[in-house]
Amino acid sequence: MTGARAAALLAWYRAERRDLPWRGETDPYRVLVSEVMLQQTQAARVARHYPGFVARFPTAADLAAAPLAAVLAAWSGLGYNRRAQRLREACRAVVRDGWPHTADGLAALPGVGPYTAAAVACFAFGEQVAAADTNARRVLSRWRGEPLRGAALSTAAAAALTGDAGEWNQALMDLGATVCTARRPHCDRCPVAQWCAGPAAYDPPRPQGTFAGSNRQLRGALIRDLVAGPATAERIARSTGFAVDDVRAALAQLEADCMVEPGGGGEWRLAG
Repeated sequence: MTGARAAALLAWYRAERRDLPWRGETDPYRVLVSEVMLQQTQAARVARHYPGFVARFPTAADLAAAPLAAVLAAWSGLGYNRRAQRLREACRAVVRDGWPHTADGLAALPGVGPYTAAAVACFAFGEQVAAADTNARRVLSRWRGEPLRGAALSTAAAAALTGDAGEWNQALMDLGATVCTARRPHCDRCPVAQWCAGPAAYDPPRPQGTFAGSNRQLRGALIRDLVAGPATAERIARSTGFAVDDVRAALAQLEADCMVEPGGGGEWRLAG
């Protein structure tokens, strides 16, 4: 059964795989950029930003040497700006120490979790390791007929891995993204439906809270404002429409995250 299911999945993938600007990339820097961008962000949105970002910063050394303001300006529109900061930190570690070639080594880089480490190890360095993102977790949970996460997910992903890890991981991701979707799976056109326990087994993550008026929206607005240059909390409040006390609280959070720093005359600026 497993062999037939794997053959059906890979045949489907070879015919239906998505055309994405990072697909087939083996440069570890470009793979890392794409995977960090894809964290909590839809592929279609990343596809619009990725080409410009890697054109602006073609190598890990370029990104490592760039001012934070330039990195965040190029990142604008992707959200979760701390990802860009951590990506630059990871590139600085790579410039200093070289690229780790295994998932375990890559996981030691700043901002690189187990999935991202496995993805870079697999796509860039050819390590035969399963990389189970949100889409793959959904597929594997439905195959197994039970919600999977943590160690159980890692075990199931490793057991299912068939053939070349790069192609296999991409196939699982594409199936989850386009057919085995979260709320309305298209079981009628799934190439492996006959080997699946059914869509009910998937345990979706909790939905995020409302973005409008949230602290996440405020932090993003502050970063966009400071990309243009230093500003006081009062000026930021006027330009963003948030209360000045909320702006001050968010600035304190961003300072703790080493993303902003106080300057002269009560102004704030992006950290170096």
